[in-house]
Amino acid sequence: MYLILLGLPGAGKGTQAALIAQAARIVHITSGELFRENIRKQTELGREAQPFVEQGKLVPDELTVGMLLDRISQPDAVKGFVLDGFPRNVDQAKALDEALAGNGKTIDMALYIEVSTDELVRRLSGRWNCGKCGAVYHEESRPPKVSGACDRCSGQLYQREDDRPDVVRTRLKVNVKEMEPLLQYYRSGCKLYEVNGELGVDAVKDDLLEAMSRGQEVR
Repeated sequence: MYLILLGLPGAGKGTQAALIAQAARIVHITSGELFRENIRKQTELGREAQPFVEQGKLVPDELTVGMLLDRISQPDAVKGFVLDGFPRNVDQAKALDEALAGNGKTIDMALYIEVSTDELVRRLSGRWNCGKCGAVYHEESRPPKVSGACDRCSGQLYQREDDRPDVVRTRLKVNVKEMEPLLQYYRSGCKLYEVNGELGVDAVKDDLLEAMSRGQEVR
């Protein structure tokens, strides 16, 4: 199966992509992984993408899709993949579909991990970082033993500007605006399956695997 995993920041997309890839014995591919590997190997596409990555700019769609096609042509991707981090918008989704069609392939399902804004704000705004060693904590899921101090080095914890609740809400509004057309694109193609991302990690994984199973039956 060729899958796309969608979700807003804080939805647990990376965690779930790794879990379902392992359970279904398919490859987990992230756009960041594609960039790093191609740059490390200094492939032609990697050399073209490197300036964009180093300058913190978006890598052009044609380069990303080219790297993806090369990656899924490798033996370990024969049974399929779950793509995490791409596409980010409808233009990228269309470019991906066209490229896959040229290779006789198609995206089978787009799995969306749905989490409410309030829950995402809670998850994202609870993060605190150690200013000395860089360790990351969370007020609820991974609190420090001593409030305000790092367990490892006793360094002072601080909250990044973009992790403040008001900033997180603003970021999420932008992400929701970008996500909606993408969801509609896959929904219109009868490829979108939504799961409740506010359950426990294992429950979300099970729901995703069940959705994948239903998708295979439909095919």
